[in-house]
Amino acid sequence: MSVPLLGFLLSAAAGSATGIGAVPFLFLKKSISQRSINSALGFAAGVMLAASAFSLVVPSMEMGGPWRFIVGFLLGGVAVDLADRFIPHEHFIKGHEGLDSKRLKAIWLFVIAITIHNFPEGVAVGVGAFTPNSYSIALAIGVQNIPEGMAVAASLLNIGYSPIKAFFVALLTGMVEILGGLTGVMVMSISTKVLPYMMSLAAGAM
Repeated sequence: MSVPLLGFLLSAAAGSATGIGAVPFLFLKKSISQRSINSALGFAAGVMLAASAFSLVVPSMEMGGPWRFIVGFLLGGVAVDLADRFIPHEHFIKGHEGLDSKRLKAIWLFVIAITIHNFPEGVAVGVGAFTPNSYSIALAIGVQNIPEGMAVAASLLNIGYSPIKAFFVALLTGMVEILGGLTGVMVMSISTKVLPYMMSLAAGAM
């Protein structure tokens, strides 16, 4: 199997895990407490940090040294921060962020918010396909996507969406990782010399 194809398949598999997390809510009629949603998101964040540290940060520093890591890490963090500031979106807890978001429906604001934070995960999987840690990166991100999908579906149910709509929106939020994976694969296919930068950039964005 070619490496670009592997990157695509792994990012698709990791992204679809949000749908796995949303499956139980197809059969659940009652609302979920905010504490349970926060717990699921906390678990997802912990797994994501572990994946970033051990599968991206450490290999990036070993391959490119501290300065390349710092440059890529800062660029990734700045990119996501700018997206958070200027792309209209909505967090379930914080509410509206960005410019001129009143005209957009809440569902699209939510999808944009998830896109901002899931896209770098797809990049990490796509870039990871060019490393010995390809499967472990995809597995870790897929595992953290399961509680993320649970939190998304539960939050949508709590504000009145039907179980089937909540499921498909949760699944859709994970599918953006395919775009991130393809982006990582395309950049790496041009030149593998940027691998340390791309790994640290993905870590910073996550």
